[in-house]
Amino acid sequence: MTSPVRPPLRRDTRNKVIAGVCSGIARRYGLSTSGLRLAFVLSCILPGPQFIAYLVLWIVIPADRGY
Repeated sequence: MTSPVRPPLRRDTRNKVIAGVCSGIARRYGLSTSGLRLAFVLSCILPGPQFIAYLVLWIVIPADRGY
């Protein structure tokens, strides 16, 4: 049995709010973009390195170059 082909993990430059990190992750794993963004914003209430992780992902995940 073959697994479905998922798109590569890339920042979504067409559906971005800041850098396209959340929309790229949502597209890769088949999640709701707005739900993932809401989860990220709500997680910022908790202590932790959320902003640092977002900045690292912004640098590490390549942009999709608009395709």
